[in-house]
Amino acid sequence: MHPLLLLLALLLPVGAETEKIIGGHEAKPHSRPYMAFVQFLDKDNKKDSKKRCGGVLVHKDFVLTAAHCWGSRIAVTLGAHDVGRRERVQQRTTARRAIRHPRYNPQTTANDIMLLQLADRMRRTRQVRPVPLPRAQAGVRPGATCTVAGWGRLGLNRRTNKLHEVQLTVQNNSRCSRRFNFFNGQTQICVGNPRAGKSAFLGDSGGPLVCNGVAQGIVSYGDRRGTPPAVFTRISAFMPWFPGGMQLSLPSQDRLESFSSHRTTLPLSIAALCYLCCNYETTDSSCITRVWHLPNVHQTIF
Repeated sequence: MHPLLLLLALLLPVGAETEKIIGGHEAKPHSRPYMAFVQFLDKDNKKDSKKRCGGVLVHKDFVLTAAHCWGSRIAVTLGAHDVGRRERVQQRTTARRAIRHPRYNPQTTANDIMLLQLADRMRRTRQVRPVPLPRAQAGVRPGATCTVAGWGRLGLNRRTNKLHEVQLTVQNNSRCSRRFNFFNGQTQICVGNPRAGKSAFLGDSGGPLVCNGVAQGIVSYGDRRGTPPAVFTRISAFMPWFPGGMQLSLPSQDRLESFSSHRTTLPLSIAALCYLCCNYETTDSSCITRVWHLPNVHQTIF
């Protein structure tokens, strides 16, 4: 098959069941307190079937996930190990706002990143804690060993409700560039050694790539058979720095404080990320208004 057609077939459109863990093992229960289980309904899905993704808690009321995990209703569970059970330590809520990158492209999966503002602030416990986001000049490099966790498929015909994890190695960009026509090394990370046979797979999308305790990537897309490498969104590209340490031109402190004061205690670091979601590759000044006036989600789908 032509590489372009193959890629288009493998991209994860809204409504498709998204990326899972292959070649890994069951995680120690509640050992990754930043993990979020995301369920969503596609507004165009007539059967109202639930889809699943992963996500990562980055603040007490914000979860970071993939843009293609967007739906008409979004529910989030934190503190879970077995999502098939109502564990006592689980904290469940809905997404009050879905802040999807305005330049997200479902055909190429460019800018596959989304912030979910939770309807309820999560209580910090042993089982529920946020993970740090990348700092300036702290982008992950080829050869780094990182961990991915999720509730996705273990194989084409193997499902699980228990959190699994796997260690993966960051690859040179050229490996994904040769395989995926739309790969962009500035905003994406190539992850997974083909010889190791380990990868994220269906159901893992939106989950974090954690390297040395920092969330560096978000599971985006890959081969439908789970053959590595897979493509992850590069989180640092959407923070106040480009990869390599080039600082973006951010708005003033007052501007960020105004942007973050929409009846919420949005910290400036997250406000900066939201601002960049509006201004990265665009000068559309109405974007902030659109972001903060997305339809609220009040219904749970658990």
